[in-house]
Amino acid sequence: MPMTGQCLCGAVKYQIQNPPAMTGVCHCKNCQRQAGSAFSTLAGVPRAEFAFTAGEPKLYEDRDTTSGNPVQRYFCATCGSPIYSAIEAQPDTLILKTGTLDDTSGFKPMFHAWCDSKQAWVTLDEGVPAMAQQ
Repeated sequence: MPMTGQCLCGAVKYQIQNPPAMTGVCHCKNCQRQAGSAFSTLAGVPRAEFAFTAGEPKLYEDRDTTSGNPVQRYFCATCGSPIYSAIEAQPDTLILKTGTLDDTSGFKPMFHAWCDSKQAWVTLDEGVPAMAQQ
């Protein structure tokens, strides 16, 4: 059954064909800034299984990253909601911002990344792998 999602204002809507194969939390400073929060919740989605059903996002190319690898960050040009990111090393995968899913009840992180820049007050679940960086 397809999963659906949208930005805050509803101008950008999407659908993915299958549940994500990978879910995680990124604690890097750039994701904190983009999300305006302590971290970003993510899901790896095959590009071929993702389709916009309304609107098109705007692109910001984030070149000032700790890893040195640019990140393409797509967001709604009207309300600013981040929709997904893409990286050159994984051209067939989109990194969906899971807060935009219509139903987030099934989200459970498989890992935490960039924990060396994690907010001090954030506690990580036991048993979920946590990497200092990527």
